[in-house]
Amino acid sequence: MGVSIQLDDDEALVLFEFLASREDLRAELKLEAPEFHAFDSLHAALERVLVVPFEPNYSTLLSAARTSLIERFGKEWT
Repeated sequence: MGVSIQLDDDEALVLFEFLASREDLRAELKLEAPEFHAFDSLHAALERVLVVPFEPNYSTLLSAARTSLIERFGKEWT
């Protein structure tokens, strides 16, 4: 069984970058092995479909994606 989710490009890119820092993620979030593996699987799935991380202007594109999400949803969250 598999699950499909729909993310727009900006959401996928920002989430990919967040998960790319997974080396520290387990310690920061105090994740146990199952949760860490689930995060790692999600990162791998995004890595398989995204081409933007390999673009020479990746940092600019990531910044634009982050700005887009802030403009749509705001800076605050609860």
